[in-house]
Amino acid sequence: MSAAIASDDILVIETPERVPLHFALASIGNRFIACAIDHTIQIVFLIVVAIVGAIVSDAQSIGSRIMNAPKWVIALLIIVQFLIIDGYFAVFEWVWRGQTPGKRWLKLRVIREDGRPISFFEAMVRNLLRVVDLLVPPFYSIGLISVFATERDQRVGDLVAGTVVVREREAEAPAFAEVFGSPISDAALRRSFAPVSFTADLNRKSS
Repeated sequence: MSAAIASDDILVIETPERVPLHFALASIGNRFIACAIDHTIQIVFLIVVAIVGAIVSDAQSIGSRIMNAPKWVIALLIIVQFLIIDGYFAVFEWVWRGQTPGKRWLKLRVIREDGRPISFFEAMVRNLLRVVDLLVPPFYSIGLISVFATERDQRVGDLVAGTVVVREREAEAPAFAEVFGSPISDAALRRSFAPVSFTADLNRKSS
């Protein structure tokens, strides 16, 4: 498949059968709001985990217990934090075919550059590299620069994973019965033909 940009906010992907597929690229504003929703969910979850841990372990000494804990415990806590922060995006985008709760709320979806749904590999790669977008303050500055600098509005993780973020279609595709029950024979060109009656005498047909 080959891809080309038809305008500043439309991605056109041409299939091997020469059929163009049009995808509306997600705006930076919508992506930021979706990301903010997802990070809020993560923060709430981390706070709940911390409160539960404080209740179970005695809140007055939990801080000192963590500082004096064995190195393997501290390493385990770091791994758990990493899984919550990066695993959240990767797992949701894999299970929900390119969507997180924030993206679903804003009707956004991550797809491959050829228009196909992303796999676990693309979801994992694009989110493991999220740390690069967060590397330099302020928040997501590297990601914003990458989005502005690329034709398909891709951050660093998207460039490496070969993915793009698009807006979901508002209207659903018509059902099979709807298409063939419509008086318009060619919906793409909006052509309409009057019905032609057909009669025949099959008794005259010779064997």
